[in-house]
Amino acid sequence: MTDPEIDTTRPSSARVWNHLLGGKDNFAVDRELGEALRAANPGIAAIARTQREFLIQAVTLLAGEVGIRQFLDIGTGLPTADNTHEVAQRVAPDSRIVYVDNDPLVLAHARALLTSSPEGATAYVDSPVQDPERILAEAAHTLDFSKPVALTMIGILGNVADYAEARAIVERLLAAVPPGSYLVVSDGTSTSAQSIESQRIANRSGHPYNLRTPEEIGGYFQGLDLVEPGVVPTSQWRPRPGSEPELLDVYCAVGRKP
Repeated sequence: MTDPEIDTTRPSSARVWNHLLGGKDNFAVDRELGEALRAANPGIAAIARTQREFLIQAVTLLAGEVGIRQFLDIGTGLPTADNTHEVAQRVAPDSRIVYVDNDPLVLAHARALLTSSPEGATAYVDSPVQDPERILAEAAHTLDFSKPVALTMIGILGNVADYAEARAIVERLLAAVPPGSYLVVSDGTSTSAQSIESQRIANRSGHPYNLRTPEEIGGYFQGLDLVEPGVVPTSQWRPRPGSEPELLDVYCAVGRKP
């Protein structure tokens, strides 16, 4: 039986993304929007995969070479292979991870699937990205904000309609973490006619998503020290040697709070 809290009449970004990734945790309304987006922008499924690969790369780097042991993953989405805690705890079993999302289906899966290693911890905060105060207050039950934290925000800031508000949310989150913390962002960009058309379709569906320019993605990192190669198409962030990554309408960066 479907959870009564889950609205199956309106698409959900987590469930649409799940469909585009080939998952089964979605409903007809999500598949309909997902296929409309795919028709308008055939690269959108590749964007979903590329963002997941970038998250895995960034978390592996931060938990390994950098030594970060705390992760605040905002806009978690539905669990899949290589979730943040699995990647981080594979490298450092004592890593602590807090997931943030406000989709009831994500919450149901998180309770069942997002289980920690014995040495570390995972927790889930039910909150929209637009409420950073709530996110920080609840995350503080699991994370120690006197020590460095990696903030991961993959495909979530486009859900904030106003760019100035999105910037303010990032700034508030960064203000709560100490020097040596990191920001990891990847989001869709208005870099082709196809991506702009997919945004129009999403907006018309009642589930709007707001594309940014590459310069606006870079604006989230103002005052931070960018990790090489800086603000780039997500597929070109440290690609495998010898690979020829496809250029997609999504940009990313990793930055360190000095």
